[in-house]
Amino acid sequence: MKQLLIISGKGGTGKTVLTAAFAALAKNKVMVDCDVDASDLYLLLHPIIKETHDFMGEKKSFINQEKCIKCGKCFFLCRFDAVKSIKKHNGNLEKIIIDDISCEGCGVCVWNCPVNAIDFKKAVSGQWYISDTKYGPFVHAKLGIGEENSGELVTMVKNQAKNLAKSNKCDLIIIDGPPGIGCPVIASLSEVDRSLIVTEPTLSGLHDAERIINVANHFGAEVKLVINKYDLNINMSTKIEEFCKKNNIPLIGKIKFDAGIIEAIVNGKTIIEYNKTEVKEEIIKIWEKFGE
Repeated sequence: MKQLLIISGKGGTGKTVLTAAFAALAKNKVMVDCDVDASDLYLLLHPIIKETHDFMGEKKSFINQEKCIKCGKCFFLCRFDAVKSIKKHNGNLEKIIIDDISCEGCGVCVWNCPVNAIDFKKAVSGQWYISDTKYGPFVHAKLGIGEENSGELVTMVKNQAKNLAKSNKCDLIIIDGPPGIGCPVIASLSEVDRSLIVTEPTLSGLHDAERIINVANHFGAEVKLVINKYDLNINMSTKIEEFCKKNNIPLIGKIKFDAGIIEAIVNGKTIIEYNKTEVKEEIIKIWEKFGE
């Protein structure tokens, strides 16, 4: 089973649009969206959700109101302002609660509660889904607002995709990775056979591409590169090409700026489906070089 990852050192390079096009071109595959913090591949794949599962992330504190004596010790100990006092209309204290969004899971309130009224357990931090699309099975997730452990959720999503690929006898997994070089990206790169880096012709685009290439090389994933909207800055595109030659990075495509791509996105279609784009043939060639 081959795992192909599409990533970028920064957001907004066109990574997801390219992944959706690959989903329309590839055969016998499972698609995965590992950008769990801000997933948007579903906007072009239009999934029908078949399974919904809770993701249990980090541990958080919960006050057992039956045991709580309202001493307020946790209120003064919490450095994250997660402990809140609820008062009655007459101003008297009614109860003390812990805001699960503000709670950082440090556990100091748990260890210092004089009556052991605070439980410390894993909380629901998001959901992950198994869906059907007209392109094939799709695994995706949504991390809750302000939640952490996105790397753990990425790993879970990838593992579910592998299980789904095995059960469906698929020989290919196409992964839309998160931007940047942080924990979710590192989790996405694990066990990947080949990665495609999508960059843009700017100085920051080159800098961020170089960073993510170094991370991908650390994991031993074969790296290839594409320049999106290369014709908006020919000089910078030339510098990126020179960088690729110097570092033996295969540059497998240059996509010019095309307003038809924006129209395709607005219409909720992949570039392959939308016939009013000028870059469709170039993207097909890129897939042939990347998915071979």
